[in-house]
Amino acid sequence: MKRIYLVRHCAANGQHRDSPLTREGIRQAAALSDFFKELDISFDLILSSPFLRAIESIKPYAEANGLTIKTDERLQERILSEEPIDDWLEALEQSFIDDGFSLPGGESAKDVVARSNDVLRCIYDDSSVSNAIIVSHGNLLSHFFHQFDPSFGFKQWKELRNPDIYLLQKEQNHPAELECIWDVSQS
Repeated sequence: MKRIYLVRHCAANGQHRDSPLTREGIRQAAALSDFFKELDISFDLILSSPFLRAIESIKPYAEANGLTIKTDERLQERILSEEPIDDWLEALEQSFIDDGFSLPGGESAKDVVARSNDVLRCIYDDSSVSNAIIVSHGNLLSHFFHQFDPSFGFKQWKELRNPDIYLLQKEQNHPAELECIWDVSQS
């Protein structure tokens, strides 16, 4: 059995790669640490987007438990476009309707799912990993979740919280199961 805890980062000051957590985000990161501590699970791997807000979201837990945070570029937030977009929400919604849709210099939903699935395959293939934490971003995670729950789309992306936690469980020769396990009262 593989248990992969997929975490959307805590509240941050902006969307730039080096945007730090807000004061509220720092408090949320402490709540995440408490949540994972209460699970009383030994984690074999903590993997994060290289973006500062993702790393800072799991850092209190990792430090308190002497665990290393490994970063993986494949977990970085999706590039919707390299050019300014007048209505980025409309473009984002279109990407949930058409997974091949992309803007100039941007990634399609298919591209994002492919790179996130590469990460997942590595975890599935690593017999030393039973319990893992992955910290990433709402857009990437939403498209990733869609393959396990086809009803997960643009509306559900808008409803994601900072932070949020979904558990992906996979038993050998069985389909993976995905469920939201974060209680909003914890954040």
